[in-house]
Amino acid sequence: MRIITISREFGSGGRELGKRMADLLHFDYYDREIIGAVARGRGLNEYYAEHILENHGWQNFPLTFRSSFHTLDPRQREKVEFLLEERRVVEEIAALGKDCVIVGRNADVILRDKNPLRLFVCATESAKLRRCRERAPEDERLSDKGMLRKMREIDKNRAIARGILCGEPWGDRQSYHLIVNTSDWDIKQLAASLAEFALCRFGGEK
Repeated sequence: MRIITISREFGSGGRELGKRMADLLHFDYYDREIIGAVARGRGLNEYYAEHILENHGWQNFPLTFRSSFHTLDPRQREKVEFLLEERRVVEEIAALGKDCVIVGRNADVILRDKNPLRLFVCATESAKLRRCRERAPEDERLSDKGMLRKMREIDKNRAIARGILCGEPWGDRQSYHLIVNTSDWDIKQLAASLAEFALCRFGGEK
């Protein structure tokens, strides 16, 4: 079994990169499917699960939460429970024993014992802003300043969620095999190069 995990800054193109790599390598691909599975496991609407996991409510977590779970208020406790359900889903995916690419969800730390290829995808703020603008809905009303604030908030939420699960810093270079800056690259071409890199790294593992 070969697993590629992709952690990414918001707007860096990590999701597209992961999907293209999965297609080139004929690996299974997991991203939003995990949110759907978490929602089903909790018996809740998928959009509500995404609301909890992706965007809202992490900023007010106490820095000492890992040793004081019992002191969290009910809303904070619910968010942690969602993360634990997400962890269970990621572990179930790995238990299938199939080659796959998993985007986000802290899969790199959850599945560390599976020895995945761990990638972190980043870009300059100007490149991320450009990508977000290219993919924004027509009725998007955020200014550039507002969009940058949104990107920073989402990345901060991802860092806090990672801390809840493992206490490790998000984006720390020592946590990944390769850090990929997409700023000046065509994602399609980059995906092909990284797919070749992955095959070399796995060295024919099955």
